[in-house]
Amino acid sequence: MHPLLAPLEYHATHRPHHPAAWDQNLMLDYAQFHAVAQGLAKQVVEQTDRPHVGILAPTSTAGAAAIFACWYAGRIPVPLNFMLAPTELTRVIADAELDLVLAVDLFSEQARAAGLRVLPLDARTLVPGRLTPPRADERDTAVLLYTSGTSGEPKGVMLSCGNIIRNAAACVEAIDLQPDEVFLGLLPQFHAFGLTTTTFVPLYLGATVHYLPRFSGVTVLNLIAERHVTVFITIASMFGALAAMKNVAPETLASLRLPVSGGEPLPQPVAEVWEQHYGRRIYEGYGMTEASPVISLNTPAAYRPRSVGRPLPGVSVTAVDLEGQPVPAGSDGELVIRGHGILQGYRGKPEQTAAVLRDGALYTGDIGRVDADGFIYITGRKKEMLIVGGENVFPPEIESVLLRHPAVQEAAVIGVPDGLRGEAPVAFVILRPEATEAPAARDGRCDEAALRAFCKEHLASYKVPRQVRIVADLPRGPTGKILKRALSNTLPA
Repeated sequence: MHPLLAPLEYHATHRPHHPAAWDQNLMLDYAQFHAVAQGLAKQVVEQTDRPHVGILAPTSTAGAAAIFACWYAGRIPVPLNFMLAPTELTRVIADAELDLVLAVDLFSEQARAAGLRVLPLDARTLVPGRLTPPRADERDTAVLLYTSGTSGEPKGVMLSCGNIIRNAAACVEAIDLQPDEVFLGLLPQFHAFGLTTTTFVPLYLGATVHYLPRFSGVTVLNLIAERHVTVFITIASMFGALAAMKNVAPETLASLRLPVSGGEPLPQPVAEVWEQHYGRRIYEGYGMTEASPVISLNTPAAYRPRSVGRPLPGVSVTAVDLEGQPVPAGSDGELVIRGHGILQGYRGKPEQTAAVLRDGALYTGDIGRVDADGFIYITGRKKEMLIVGGENVFPPEIESVLLRHPAVQEAAVIGVPDGLRGEAPVAFVILRPEATEAPAARDGRCDEAALRAFCKEHLASYKVPRQVRIVADLPRGPTGKILKRALSNTLPA
């Protein structure tokens, strides 16, 4: 039996009429979800012989069914980020060697433009069927999830069946999740965070998950109240948006037992509003795609403010110095992870895999400290990665796009705090001396608006700089290296 399908097989037999996955378009109990996933799987088998199958869908019942259908078909799902620019999406498709994508109508044209055959996710294909589950073991690759590298080159993170199911089981154990939980699913299913915690975990438990394709504060609050949601796992900026809403009665959240935040730092004022006004403590955690993804989590039984909790059962976290030696408790160092969630590697990238995987441990690139009681605090990032609304954004990727503009000589991108999205990119550029004679300059188009428009053509919207500041020079160190920390000081407080 395929380890990721065994729980669904069990629930379809033992609680067939319990609600499984619901959204505004498709509401399935466990027997129906089980049958629809198999019916879709039969069509996948007929459509492609390749091991990888793309998925282009918003957070939805159809998206969840597509993931399970790939497993029933003996294929590896590749959930695709539909926010990527066409050139970015094309690179991912090529790297994964896809020829087929399961897509909702909204994204079908996007998929065909990228050269893929489309199996639509609609009333014609989401139909019951029967298929013998394939055999697999925990060592087999379960999913291929793409994350941008520091150069903008896509990296396919290979997670095994064991990675996914053990991470899910550890989450269930850590926060005492029960089969009668009702989840609210907002996280993208193309992220490990959404795929594991709000797609696989509820169906592993035999619980119910209500999906929303996009965030709306009013809709979220209404759904929590009407559906008696008990578990809400999302990014900090969404908790911030809800904290900023006016005239929300605390009783609206009466059913909510576990608000869990991850993906980006949780601002303390947001945590305080939730605790003081709503009477609900937000349990912050820490994770990354390469760890399947949850690494640590505050829980009702073990909570420490401003920390990201203790490691999950079966996971250990150590802070190390530049030589890889453990530092004393409470001292800053690079966080190194050991345990069941560690990725198999980056697809086709042995050198990049070796850079993060050493002796079975994952070197995260995150700077933090572990106190004497095992609670983890994130204090910085070894890399320059920004987290914009829960999305990983690498400044070198934005800089490389800006440098492709004929008027740009140098570019530097930094992150600034953003009350809504956590962080936002801001770019500083030096124009070429001849730029004043370029046609774009004569036409008055080589300005902030023109450079942001250029970025929009080549980057996903969340990567586009909030500002592009044209400057005469950039602060530099003795070797000529741009001092990005000094750039932060030039911005208004």
